[in-house]
Amino acid sequence: MKKIMLLVPALIVFISCKNEKKEVVQETEISQEVKVLAPINNEVLESAVIYEANIRQYSKEGSFEAFTKDIPQLKQLGVKIIWLMPVFPISETNRKATGGDFAYKIEDKAERAKMLGSYYAVSDYTKINPEFGTIEDFRNLIKTAHDNDIYVILDWVPNHTGWDHEWIKNHPDYYTQNDKGEIIDPINPDTGESWGWGDVADLNYDNSEMRKEMIADMSYWITEENVDGFRCDVASNVPTDFWMQAIPELRAKKDIFMLAEASQPELLKANLFDMAYGWEFHHILNEVAQGKMNVSDIKTYIDKIKTEYESDDILMNFVTNHDENSWNGTVKERLGEASNLMTALTYIMPGMPLIYSGQEYGLDYRLKFFEKDSIPKTKGETWNVLEELGKLKNTNKALNGGKVSAGLNIINVENKDVLVLERHKEQDKLVFIGNFSKAEQEVNVPITGQFTDFNTGTISELKQANQLTLKPWEYKILIGK
Repeated sequence: MKKIMLLVPALIVFISCKNEKKEVVQETEISQEVKVLAPINNEVLESAVIYEANIRQYSKEGSFEAFTKDIPQLKQLGVKIIWLMPVFPISETNRKATGGDFAYKIEDKAERAKMLGSYYAVSDYTKINPEFGTIEDFRNLIKTAHDNDIYVILDWVPNHTGWDHEWIKNHPDYYTQNDKGEIIDPINPDTGESWGWGDVADLNYDNSEMRKEMIADMSYWITEENVDGFRCDVASNVPTDFWMQAIPELRAKKDIFMLAEASQPELLKANLFDMAYGWEFHHILNEVAQGKMNVSDIKTYIDKIKTEYESDDILMNFVTNHDENSWNGTVKERLGEASNLMTALTYIMPGMPLIYSGQEYGLDYRLKFFEKDSIPKTKGETWNVLEELGKLKNTNKALNGGKVSAGLNIINVENKDVLVLERHKEQDKLVFIGNFSKAEQEVNVPITGQFTDFNTGTISELKQANQLTLKPWEYKILIGK
């Protein structure tokens, strides 16, 4: 806590001097305590839930102000980090429209005006998108989050800018150019062809001056606007040596949290990014729910991450995000009746679970990406599930998933459709048992001890070779006593 000394008029004395009155103010000091959030640290990361905020679609207003009002509720879900999708102005030139074409091709002015473009076509890295509000509204969002012990990271777009960015005009050498000297949109390195992101221009990381300006723009938000780090879009498309240059400079200014939209282990080495995407795990969850993979694939993945990643690497686990919801389908579309089971597993696995805007309200439709939409705001089963899982994540060390993650063991059972995992740290122990099939399953679980059932709150004594019956896609979380 930081004490701020306020000068308060304590006594006003009027002194008569000839015909003139003089006001003499005696001032005294009182202290008022103002909360200052400690720098983000490993202890926070161990038990954190991260929330992806889509400001445009979060509310009918689509504003910082509307989102800020709900920040205290996010704390109820165990959220300790808010990731704001890009908050910067969006380019008008080559702005994308629903359907993937350019907005300028829409003849009807009213319809064309509805097309707000992609958040990832940034026209200025140091300004706020007026669609969301003012810089004062943004600052109030940051303050409110910090007052609720929640850190805020910005979605940063380092691979490309929109076509209205002033660098296009004043520094064309900051961009990748073709043989004709024309600035081009980003190229897929695997195919040598365009990604199809025609609303953005590809940045040239061979240009050292561009790198300096990029770092300066990132630094602004840390030093001047008090943000706590960045989620970096398509981080693996940017040369790793840029991150080796940029991240130490940023960390020298403030303790920050860095999330890479990538899964390459090298991005987590040498104090670069703190967390990467668990893309492979996400795809496995989809495939298992659709009957294309099974429990053995989950076990193989667990063994794989233990060898490919270092012990202090953090992976973000998720069943949805902005890309998945808008382009690949809702949670229910992809996971069906397995939705709650797969969601629970993202909390049980080492790493940090993600909640995407609307997921907490059981969002059951694909949000529009290039124009205004909104999410439901009725709390139901999904909210209750996430709230309870969030509490467990925040309080039980057996679910620590940061740089000193809790231990993870696979408990082998004969039933190939049932996954049994044990997590443990210090005095805390937890057992997860899940039926990853659409049929009822029986399983003998070779675990002994007294446990509390997470779902029911009942306490039971487990003995060797306990036989359990699990409904289709049912899971149990047993908390050791």
